[in-house]
This record gives sequence, structure tokens and C-alpha cells, in this order.
Amino acid sequence: MHGMLTTLARGFEKRIGWKRVGVAASVLIILFAVTTLVRTLRDVDTGVILTALTELRPQHVGLAALCVVGAFCTLTFYDFFALRTIGKKHVPYRIAALSAFTSYTIGHNVGATMFTGGAIRFRIYTEYGLSPIDVAKICFLSGLTFWLGNLVVLGFGMAWQPWAASAMDLLPTPVNQLIGLGCLAGIAAYFIWLVTGKNRRELGQNGWKVVLPSARLTLLQVLIGVIDLGFCAMAMYLLIPAQPGIDFVSLAVVFILATLLGFASHAPGSLGVFDAAMLVALPQFGREQMLATLLVFRILYFLIPFGISISIMGARELWLNVALPWQQRRRMNEACSASAAVPLKSRQSVQHMNRREQATPIESRRSHS
Repeated sequence: MHGMLTTLARGFEKRIGWKRVGVAASVLIILFAVTTLVRTLRDVDTGVILTALTELRPQHVGLAALCVVGAFCTLTFYDFFALRTIGKKHVPYRIAALSAFTSYTIGHNVGATMFTGGAIRFRIYTEYGLSPIDVAKICFLSGLTFWLGNLVVLGFGMAWQPWAASAMDLLPTPVNQLIGLGCLAGIAAYFIWLVTGKNRRELGQNGWKVVLPSARLTLLQVLIGVIDLGFCAMAMYLLIPAQPGIDFVSLAVVFILATLLGFASHAPGSLGVFDAAMLVALPQFGREQMLATLLVFRILYFLIPFGISISIMGARELWLNVALPWQQRRRMNEACSASAAVPLKSRQSVQHMNRREQATPIESRRSHS
């Protein structure tokens, strides 16, 4: 039986491969989301959307913006925690914050976050002597922080309010509750696995090895992910229409599921996928009101941070590739000019001394005569 399964696995990997399965799954998610979005937005009144935008309370929009700032501040600790875990303590926090913020915002908005975000991290961390393997470890540990936080929040949310996910996954409430409890059980099993021995925390082979954080540090890792998701969900909660009411936990479940679908699609900015999931999962709200909420959230969480990241990276590249080399060339030219001026002055002083020595005998002869 084991031999047959091994043969089937090898044949599957050779003829199809998990990479093609992932691409096909992403395409299917995007197509389904676009179809759902088009069907949902049919007969939507743009005038009502504009009216809903004007009805949003400025205080709630301001508080949502502060929550977005808090989320991105928490996001910076993804990379900082990963750097300390792999022992790269010489990299300062400001560089970790720059890497985490720009790689996430640019990578998530452009799409294919694993590749674009990894490329940005590599560009930044190579200035501090990190190798591609080190950057891969940082990406792995940052992703682990994200997934641990998601599983904890989603587990508690689906165990407490299982009906919140039913509109999206079309599963009965008891099944969703079991899924939530399963997520929490998986987190508990992971902690038990970490506690049982240090040797088990080492993953990888053939030169690529990463030591997972201890159980105590993993608690901190989970806390980082939970706070990040809490800020994001709170930003959406503040923008949601007041009527009909919805509790924060239920909205957090819907928000996390929509976010995970967007990540799985690899669509730029989860465009279409995240929005369709939110509209389908919250049918009790008017479509126009929800579209106004999603539009403001996209501006706060996607567009503004994306513009800031592009500006920061553009200014950084101009400094590293234009301004800094120009300053270095200028200093070298000044140093060369200074070194060339010193021998010239010494030659002039020697010539002046020779003239004085030549003039001295003539003056002495004149005085004797």
C-alpha cells in the first residue's frame, strides 16, 4: 500500500506538480470571485454609493485610519522578530520596519507576494550582509507569524460565532464550530510539540536550516499576529454601517476568511476576491453601503500605504544609486586635488630655498669688495 501511494505521488509530481495545482486554484478563485462580484453588483446605483460615502462619520474614518497605522506598526515586528530568531541582531529595527512595510504593501498590491516581497527584502537586507538563505528564513518566519495569528483568531471566532462563516463557506454551523475548535487544537498541539524538545524545532536540510522559536517566544509571535489582525478587523468594523448591527467577533471571522481568500488568489491587492467575499458574507448590509465601506478601506489600507512605500523605495534607490555615488566621487576628487596640491607647495618652497642659497654667495662677495 505504501509503495503504491509513493508511486502515485511521484507520478503526480512528475506529470502535474503542486505548482500547477496552485496556479489552477488561484485562477479558479479569481474567476469565481469575479463572477460573483459581477452578479452582486448588477443594478447597483452609483448615486447611492456616493450618498453612502458622504454618510460615513469622519470620526470613524479617522479612527479607522489610526487602526491601519497601528496594524502596519505591528507588522514591522514580523521581520524584527524573524531577524532576532535567526540571530541577525546587528540589523536595526528601522531596517526591519522598512523591509516589512515595503515588502508587504508593494508585494500585496502588485501580486505574487512571495516573489515580489522576497525580492524587496533581499534588496534591503543585502546591504547588511544577509544571504539569500537568510532572507528565505525571514520570509518563512514572517509567514509563520501571519498564519499563527490567523489560526488563533479564526479558531476563537469560529468556535464562538460559527454562523459568521456559514454565508461564505456554505457549511452548517456545527461544522464551522468544529473547524474553529480544530484550529485551536492545532495551535495547542504545535505548542506541545515545541515544548517536548529543542531538537524538534530545527527544520530544513542541505544547508537550509531554521530553528523555530521556543514556546515562550512563540507566544510573543502569536501575539504579534493577533494584534495585527485585530487592528485590521477593527478598521473595517469602524467603517461598517451601524445598521443592521454586527458584533466585532463575527466581523473578524468574515474579514479573516476574505483576507485568506485574497491571499490564495494572488490577485493584485486581492482585488475582486476580497470584495466579493465580504459582499457575499454580509448580505444583511446594503450593497451600496458595503461598496462605500470597501472603497474607503481600500484607500486607507491599500492605496495610501502603497504610495508611501513606492515613494520610500524610490527615494532610497535614488540615494543609493545616484546621490551617494556622486558624493563619494566628489570626496575622491577633493582628496586627489588636496594630495596634488601638497607636492606643488613643497616644490615651490624648495625652489625658493635654492634661490636664497644661490643669492647668498653673491651678496657675500659684494660685501667683501
